[in-house]
Amino acid sequence: MRSSELDEFVERVRERSDIYSVVSQYVPLTQKSGRYWGRCPFHNEKTASFTVNADKGLFYCFGCGAGGDVFKFLSLIENVKYFEAIKLQAGRLGIELPARKLSPEEDRRRREEKILLKLNELAQDFYHECLIKTARGEVGRKYLAGRGISAETIETFKLGFAPDEWENLVNRFTRQDFTPQQLEAVGLVAKRKNSSGYYDRFRRRVMIPIADIHGHVVGFGGRILQSDDDTAPKYLNTPETVLFNKRNLLFGLDKSARAINAAGAAIVVEGYMDAISLFSAGVKNVVATLGTAFTPEHAKLILRYAKKIIFCYDSDEAGQRATVRALPIVQAEGAEVFVVKVPDGKDPDEFIRKHGKTAFDKLTQNAATLIDYRMKYVLARAELDTVQGKIRALQEILPVVVKITDSVTRNEYTKKIASALVFDEQLVIDAWNKFLKQSEQTTADEPEKKSSAVKRPRLAEESKPTIREACEVILRMIWHEPDMLEYVLAVVSNENFSAAHKEIIAYIKNCVERGARPDQFGAAEILSDEATAQLSRILMNGSDDPRTSEMQLFNDSIQIMKRAALKKRYNELMAQAKAYISSDEDIYAKMVYESLELKHQIDKLKVN
Repeated sequence: MRSSELDEFVERVRERSDIYSVVSQYVPLTQKSGRYWGRCPFHNEKTASFTVNADKGLFYCFGCGAGGDVFKFLSLIENVKYFEAIKLQAGRLGIELPARKLSPEEDRRRREEKILLKLNELAQDFYHECLIKTARGEVGRKYLAGRGISAETIETFKLGFAPDEWENLVNRFTRQDFTPQQLEAVGLVAKRKNSSGYYDRFRRRVMIPIADIHGHVVGFGGRILQSDDDTAPKYLNTPETVLFNKRNLLFGLDKSARAINAAGAAIVVEGYMDAISLFSAGVKNVVATLGTAFTPEHAKLILRYAKKIIFCYDSDEAGQRATVRALPIVQAEGAEVFVVKVPDGKDPDEFIRKHGKTAFDKLTQNAATLIDYRMKYVLARAELDTVQGKIRALQEILPVVVKITDSVTRNEYTKKIASALVFDEQLVIDAWNKFLKQSEQTTADEPEKKSSAVKRPRLAEESKPTIREACEVILRMIWHEPDMLEYVLAVVSNENFSAAHKEIIAYIKNCVERGARPDQFGAAEILSDEATAQLSRILMNGSDDPRTSEMQLFNDSIQIMKRAALKKRYNELMAQAKAYISSDEDIYAKMVYESLELKHQIDKLKVN
């Protein structure tokens, strides 16, 4: 809901936000012809087509059509909603969001959440200090050094060490006025079963802080070093809390999100140490699951930043089974899926420490597609010496290959499958078509699902550049001079405006009816990404005062639009008249006369 306080807040953030300073933090920019140019961060390109107009506070990419103001840029680059981008920028500038009065329950929950986050932050500092500054942390330092983890990486991830003591952390924090119940709520301590009191959950473990996408520490993973208890788990995570839910978290995403966006791909590994090793070796676009199966929520998190997901799980049987389970989940969310199988039975951590980043990069560059990996996995485990074994293998392969729509690719995989199973190609084709029909029927019976994949804005395809340019001139005029909207709607047919243009017109009309002026914030709340990008292009390419500098251009554009509408009617009449040449001369003559009248009007509207 808009309010004067909120509008004032947005305007203060906008006034203090220099689009060049913001964009240049993400994109190297070079000044040319009064604008700044760079390679677009929203699609892969070799030639710079991304431009920033600092005076107007707008950006636009002539390659993919992304465009808007400084907040729209932040919303796209950080993959957050428009208003979240405003709040993000406000936080960077130290501008406080107008307070909304909370209910007593909301206020209680928010205060409690702040306490729990503070506890995790203090625990992170405590474990980190134990590792790098105390004698007790020597065993942790030796372990990390043996894994090739540098001091810089320890600092980047704030790695720590939990000493082998039962009540060190609980005693320290209760002396700081935190309650045992609060420590238990955040998963740092546990209640004793057979007596009163609490004990530290993490002991004699290397500690790995786990953060959400905003960088808030929400939990920990602890890697045990030595223990007399053979039943103690090798890795111990924070239990489920109000802050920590493994289904919705990926380790390292807070640090790798920007690299994932830049690379257009995320590498998913199984363990913390795999992710930390790859990151410290220079492979920055990496995340890890938290000892749980890959979930649709994980896929959606990644798809906010890139559409390509490369799985690089351990090459043992357990790792390969986990990969197979994850593939349909990711495919269902609309991702492009690839799989790396680390050679020699190694995990990613071992491989990169032994062979280095260049060798690992080659593995990812040669990653198998989901289809090829699935085929190889199934065939390696199938009983191909029996007909039933071959049929089962075919049924396991079909769910992934059936999604192929390109006829050439489909034909190639038909041949591959038939050859591998020693089946006649027609048998594979018949089974493929039957499975496809069943899948389509199942889909038709289910509620429609929207893909969570990020859709980048694209330009509408107008048929004639001159008409498109005329549309943009007219829209720029009515944006800056809304009082001219009524005239435009009266003399110009909207049939030559694109769908995005019509959105902009509808927004301006709504503003006029409310007695308000159009503004970028209000537009961004209502317009689609495509319409927002089109609006940026329109405003960037012309004057901020078109009534004094573009009036002749505006009048010419009106004429062009009128001519376009008349031409369309003229062509329609001529096409209809042909049907009456032999059947009804009177109607034919009448329609030709009307056409000639239209032609005369068209000629009178020629732009000088």
